[in-house]
Parts: sequence; structure tokens; C-alpha cells
Amino acid sequence: MKTTAVVLEQPERLVLSELSLSDPGDQDVVVDIEWSGISTGTEKLLWSGRMPMFPGMGYPLVPGYESVGRVVEAGNLSGLDVGARVFVPGANCFGDVRGLFGGAAARVVVPGKRVVPVDEALGERAILLALAATAYHAVSGGGQREHPVAPDLIVGHGVLGRLLARLNVAAGVTDTVVWERDPQRALGAEGYTVLHPDEDKRRNYRAIYDVSGDASILDTLIGRLAPGGEVVLAGFYSDRVSFSFPPAFMREAQIRAAAEWQRPDLLAVKALIEDGVLSLGGLITHREEAAHADAAYRTAFGDVACLKMILDWRHSA
Repeated sequence: MKTTAVVLEQPERLVLSELSLSDPGDQDVVVDIEWSGISTGTEKLLWSGRMPMFPGMGYPLVPGYESVGRVVEAGNLSGLDVGARVFVPGANCFGDVRGLFGGAAARVVVPGKRVVPVDEALGERAILLALAATAYHAVSGGGQREHPVAPDLIVGHGVLGRLLARLNVAAGVTDTVVWERDPQRALGAEGYTVLHPDEDKRRNYRAIYDVSGDASILDTLIGRLAPGGEVVLAGFYSDRVSFSFPPAFMREAQIRAAAEWQRPDLLAVKALIEDGVLSLGGLITHREEAAHADAAYRTAFGDVACLKMILDWRHSA
């Protein structure tokens, strides 16, 4: 069995390749992908070659961890039925080509326990489940904090920043502020306030969630904290994160790094979405046929107007 997949052969060199797939087992499903999202966080680092080294890292690789598709084969121990639409958080089924994260392909083989059935009505918006789970994990502390503090300041009005703000609105928080420097990206707030940082004079925020990915911003954020306040690093940082100690000492600041979402986070936001509490509307701004993947990736990483680019695989099987 073969598939067409996006392959990053090396930084900034992307091709569509025909790859052989691993044989599915009793616990696996074969999924024909309909749509996959392009991440402007981790995938941009893979594209640029700035992703820090970790086990399994290397080129060539198949990127993508925001995929939605239809089950076309289901092992008798997979727990799923043929025809189900599922969210796929990546796959590792391409032989010698690494799956980092392996979702940008026309067809994948993946353990049934990794995918999550989704409502048919969500359609392409279901690719946003990973980012919604990321936001939920950051706010909830991954279930490790008894009384997590919701952000009253969010830095960055991309998709992740908007989802954090929407979770606040869903929880009844009415005073959320989001910082955004780009006038075009500042648009689209629903139930919260977006400000340029220079317009905000407040210096008593209880919890600041940074999703900018800017490793140099910590001193600025610590200077805006109330005593005992918390900065949550909810983005992904390729450069070393550091800060000046005296201002943090004077405020007794707390600094927390939010880790990767887990399956309970995914299931929690899925329930919020299906119950109509959390909206995914208006976040996908660009679409491209998978055959034009190279141009799509360049737009996703280079066009400030692009909040979320998705690849359409429905004509690529």
C-alpha cells in the first residue's frame, strides 16, 4: 500500500512523494486524509531547520499533526468502524522516512487508540482540535494544578491566542486582554479586548500566557505582573529563554512551561465544541490543494494574513 505525502527532504526543500506504508495490524486503522493543517509553530521550525534536536529528529520527514479523514480499513481490535470520520494527530508509517509528525499524507496507517472520532458537521474545522487541546492543556495545567489561573493577558492573536481567549469567554471571563502588534491580526476579537502592547499601561496581571514564541519577551512580561503573578510559556521556543532575576525576585514571579497536550485535553475540548461552548469558526483563513503543498507552506509561514492554512487531500488519493 502506498500514499502521497508531503516530505521535507531538508530545510526549505519540500516535495510530494509516493511512499510505501506499513502494513496495518489488528489494532490499526487505515485513514484516507481529507484535510491537514499547517502549524506555524513546530512545523515552521522543521521547515526552517531551527527545530531543536530531540530523539527521532532528522530529515527526510513527513510533517503534520492536524489531520482529519475517513477510516477505510479497521482492524478487529482497533475499536473503530469503517466510514468513521476521525481526527489524526500524526502517524509514523512511512518506512525509512520519519513521521514528524506524519499527518500530511493522503493515507496513513495509525493505531486506532490514537485517533478520535469527530462530528461530521465539523468538517475541515476538526483539524483545529490539536490547537484547541494545546490551549486547554495550558489553561488547565494538564490536570496537575488544583486551582489553575486563567489568563488575563494573552500575548499573540494567532489561532492559539484566539482559542485561549475563547476558552476564557466560554468560562465567563470578561476582562481578557490580548496583545497584538499587527493591525490585521488584531481584528476578529469576540468578547475580549485586543491591544497593541504600547497602548497597555497595566502592570498588575495575575496570569500572562505567551503564545508568541519570542524567547526574548520574558523580561517585558515579568514587568507587567502583579506580585506573585505567573507567566505561562504556552508557545514553542527554539532559542534559549532567559530573564533578568531582580524584577522576577521583586514580584516573586512564577514561570511555567506548558507541555504538549494529552488525550484527556483533546477529549475535553471535543466535548466543549460538540456542546457549542467553544467555537472553531473563522480561524481557517487559507486553503490549498495538496498538489500545491510547497506554495501552501510558504504562504502559511510568510503571509501575516494567514491564520491557518489547510491542505485539501480529497483529490490526492
